[in-house]
Amino acid sequence: MKILIAIGFILILGSLGSAFVFLMRDKGKTNRTVYALAMRVGFSILMFGLLLVSYRMGWIQPTGLH
Repeated sequence: MKILIAIGFILILGSLGSAFVFLMRDKGKTNRTVYALAMRVGFSILMFGLLLVSYRMGWIQPTGLH
């Protein structure tokens, strides 16, 4: 489960970085930035859902603050 969460964070950061690159390169002439940011939102929602399902199924447990 930790590997899936790490991959999710990498995907989110990667799509955010690609959106920044597209924004700087295209100067707003294409929709690639919008698509990259939409993918980031999709990855974030998917990861949130995965965390909720994982908690409900008992695959992950809260550890609390120490």
